[in-house]
Amino acid sequence: MMFLLVFSLLTVCVTADDKESGSFIRLNDVPAAEAFIDSVDVAVIGFFESEAARGYKEFLAAAKQIDKLPVALCSEKEVWAKYDIASDTISVFRKADLHQEHLKLSEARKIETDGLTRFLTINNIQYVTEYNQASAVGLFQSAVKTHLLLITKRGSSDSDPLQQLFRDLAPKYAGKMLFVLVNGKEKSNARVLEYFGLKSSDLPRISIYDSDSDKKWLMPAGKITTERVQNFCDSFLDGELQKQKEDETPEDKTEL
Repeated sequence: MMFLLVFSLLTVCVTADDKESGSFIRLNDVPAAEAFIDSVDVAVIGFFESEAARGYKEFLAAAKQIDKLPVALCSEKEVWAKYDIASDTISVFRKADLHQEHLKLSEARKIETDGLTRFLTINNIQYVTEYNQASAVGLFQSAVKTHLLLITKRGSSDSDPLQQLFRDLAPKYAGKMLFVLVNGKEKSNARVLEYFGLKSSDLPRISIYDSDSDKKWLMPAGKITTERVQNFCDSFLDGELQKQKEDETPEDKTEL
């Protein structure tokens, strides 16, 4: 997230915290909070009245364990009111599915660093989220049930350009589809390839999985271009892919 610290123009509104939380931004007013949330795919804000608040130290420790996660602290009640925060809360703001996740610490039976780390990891759903055991939980908990998968071999010559294509398209489908990157070289992802009827030699491929219907679609093999991927997504959102699947006979199902 190379645009994490784009707040050089907001130095009046954003100040450094004490030594313990010095690596985090402190949001002192609504414009600073809005700028922070708008600047990244996923923004985490710890709304704490003071450093003595329950869960404060555990939150700092958890946030430091997650690489490159944009985290800020806020004790200003004006900002709390903007986001309907009534008590000490850890909030995650996501663009990919237009979702806000709020963990009210007063309602938590137990607060531990490991538990908060898991909460932040699961909810770190970005415009393009890499599939793994932890992110899968967050992906399937999202209200957006349609996943567009780029299944590729990380490190191959075409992997980086395809990932960039994916990232460029993802904002267009915010709240409609979650864009998921699957590294086909990882042994732990072998079952994903098997589910879509793919072998390593078939990669890269684009597919759609809809968890509501538990159905899948493979984009026909061929060069992966922005236009083809966009048409594939739009065909699903328009219902055309679903109709094609319903019209297929067993002999027609050559993709899987």
